Amino acid sequence: MSFPKTQSQWRTALDALPSTPEKIPAFFFGHGSPMLIAKQVMNSPMGPESDLAKFLRDFGPVLRAKYKPKGIVVFSAHWETIGVRHVTDYGDRNPLLMDYFGFEPYYYQQTFESKGNRALAERVVMLYKEAGEEAKLSGVHQNRGWDGRTSPPRQGSGFDHGVFVPFKLMFGDKVDDVPIVQVSIERSGDPEQNWAVGKALSKLREEGILVLAGGLTVHNLHDRKQFSEKSASPNVTMLDQAITVAASKSQPHERKQSLFDLMKHDGFAQAHPSAEHFVPLYVAAGAGEEGGVQVVSAIYSAPTIAFGI
Repeated sequence: MSFPKTQSQWRTALDALPSTPEKIPAFFFGHGSPMLIAKQVMNSPMGPESDLAKFLRDFGPVLRAKYKPKGIVVFSAHWETIGVRHVTDYGDRNPLLMDYFGFEPYYYQQTFESKGNRALAERVVMLYKEAGEEAKLSGVHQNRGWDGRTSPPRQGSGFDHGVFVPFKLMFGDKVDDVPIVQVSIERSGDPEQNWAVGKALSKLREEGILVLAGGLTVHNLHDRKQFSEKSASPNVTMLDQAITVAASKSQPHERKQSLFDLMKHDGFAQAHPSAEHFVPLYVAAGAGEEGGVQVVSAIYSAPTIAFGI
């Protein structure tokens, strides 16, 4: 089975996405790291001229053109809460949270201008309550939940780098015509619970709302050679390949079970010391549980998959 890995291949796959603004697919995408917006070119799988950076620049305009979203609801590996979904209610200007450490001043001077929307945030909360899930609004004066399982509850509010870094590449430095709301993922790392996080919002896809869930399929900061396909261990590269195969199952029940089984793969623990960067895949798959699926790109550690096409 062959999947798009080069720019010409993923551009063909992007062109092949159905133009269905009446029912927008839900997407899992590789959100990358702050290095994606580095000011100088570097030889890095997460640098500004990496395949991921090039893909994101191609990805965003296609989403705008094909689906003409009325709003965007985004999930990131860097915002986790337990049991209760938090939904941003930031008003006319979404603040940014520089949730990284040890970078040069340039990375803390970044901007991404966008607005929230109270009606959309309240609609998200309502859908969770209808699904029997707890949810609440989170304003600019409320502290965020846990960040990537490695940090205590974050002080302050704002979009984390799992949102504003890829969005800068996808949409530019300013989005003033489409409101953006962020929702927390489930901190337990449980695939079923994160599937439910996405499934509860599946109706949004028929209301003109684009659902995006960002993470990485390989994320091990303690063993950075796993981030590159050239240096990764065989078990990790086999896991990365197994992900796109599992996501491509045509039958929804087979797809769900195959995706859940990935956490038992021999390479999973080596690729993910903790699961927060992987489980956004389940959020997107839950939001697009019924319907077809398309692997839009199979970039190592950062594939993009459309669910519910």
